[in-house]
Amino acid sequence: MKRSDKIALERYKRRLEFARSAGEVNPFETKAEQTERINRAKKDVKFMVEYYFPHYATSECADFQIKWANKVKDNKEFIGFAKWGRGQAKSVWNNVLIPFWLWMNEGKKYFVLIGQNEKRAQQLLEDIRAEFEGNPRIIHDFGEQRQIGSWEDGFFITKGGFIGQALGLGQSCRGLRVKEKRPDHINCDDLETKKTIKNETIQTEHVEWFESELLPAMDGEFERATISNNWFADKMFIKKLAERHDDWFVHEVVAYDSVTYEPKWHQKYSPDYFRKKEKKMGRASALAEYCHEVVKKGTIFLPEDVQYRIIPKLNSYKAIVGHWDVAYSGKPKSDYNAVRIWGLKDKDFQYINGFVKQCKMRAALDFMCYINKHLPDSVIIHWQYESQFWNDEVERTIEEAEEAAGTNLLLYQIDTPKSKKYDRIESLQSYWQNGRIWWNEKLKGNTSHLIGLDQYFGFGPGYKTKDDAPDADHQAITRLSKYIPKGSGKGKLKSGRMKPKNERI
Repeated sequence: MKRSDKIALERYKRRLEFARSAGEVNPFETKAEQTERINRAKKDVKFMVEYYFPHYATSECADFQIKWANKVKDNKEFIGFAKWGRGQAKSVWNNVLIPFWLWMNEGKKYFVLIGQNEKRAQQLLEDIRAEFEGNPRIIHDFGEQRQIGSWEDGFFITKGGFIGQALGLGQSCRGLRVKEKRPDHINCDDLETKKTIKNETIQTEHVEWFESELLPAMDGEFERATISNNWFADKMFIKKLAERHDDWFVHEVVAYDSVTYEPKWHQKYSPDYFRKKEKKMGRASALAEYCHEVVKKGTIFLPEDVQYRIIPKLNSYKAIVGHWDVAYSGKPKSDYNAVRIWGLKDKDFQYINGFVKQCKMRAALDFMCYINKHLPDSVIIHWQYESQFWNDEVERTIEEAEEAAGTNLLLYQIDTPKSKKYDRIESLQSYWQNGRIWWNEKLKGNTSHLIGLDQYFGFGPGYKTKDDAPDADHQAITRLSKYIPKGSGKGKLKSGRMKPKNERI
């Protein structure tokens, strides 16, 4: 036996052991009790999972998983995307649980599992094959399923009429048939690779293969196709498919709220879990894998130009400006409330603190009020925001926040810049490259700071990412620039400056 065959055999034995751990059966139950349980499992997918697959169901099923399963089952010609973040059990649900549940309800099934390549697809198909062969609760309720002569890697047929076949992405699927039966259920599992996301020609080829070869391979009463993949890259062939077929269902599930860190699958994960993931992976990578928030790294503003230093005493700055980029709604897809506090030290601009969150205005104002209230007497922050954002609601919220905190921000309205936002933000690049931008060493792991950097890294021609923090930075730095002397620095300042006093923060 070849070494690769031995490895595959050992892997399948482990899967069989896992399937056999599904639990015991009740040898004393009546036929009526058994029938009642089976009928309930056919209708209630959560109960089905908990009874037949307790070894998978180590955490309670999430609402979104149940919704997806019912959506697939209720439509005989369903085509859709399980756009779930990493760690949300896409493969288990779409390769094992849902195909088994459909077989329970509808009888004979011909399930085709598409992987990145045929070998990978065969490995994925082993999960459900092992369940049919070794799961004691399935065997008790539906009888022995292993069928000698039709039980191979990548292809098997159960005694109950479930056909499983593995194929690789792009592999010929014309003429797929077992006797009179053609495929009626397909799942594409994690097909995107580094190769596919970087080559648009390959992406187009895969789109054409999916449309002209894979879908026509199905025939009969049922023609379901699902694509289970997190959307972690800017360009993917599955995105092209979704754009071309706006009638196909896209079920988006982010693993966690990128602001509050609340997990979508709260039965399994805690908020602290994803905080730790961000710390280990970096925020940009975590958001791409878990939340489908794709950030292009370093097109204009480069990570290698980010420099940190210990921020000096606040009363050592020539001037400090805090700019508030206002956002109203606080919804997940809305703009960020960005408050950016910058100080001028010699001719360098130093980022002191900040707040960047998708939230209501009040949270940003509470942050400013807290900072303002705890300033040394010798320090003033010049708070400002663009006049275009002013309205009665903004004014009322400012007054409420100031009254609650017992401080006065003296917020100053500045005129809306006449130049385009893209040009304004891009103009900061020279400061980055020339080493005149410094970031607070103590904020390296701060969420607001990391969000701000991600917005810089995502900035570039045709960018679609948020830019509230860089825009606020430009406004603050523009005002601070007025405090820099002309020429060699011996002339008068273009504007007044704060009078420093020898007091510590």
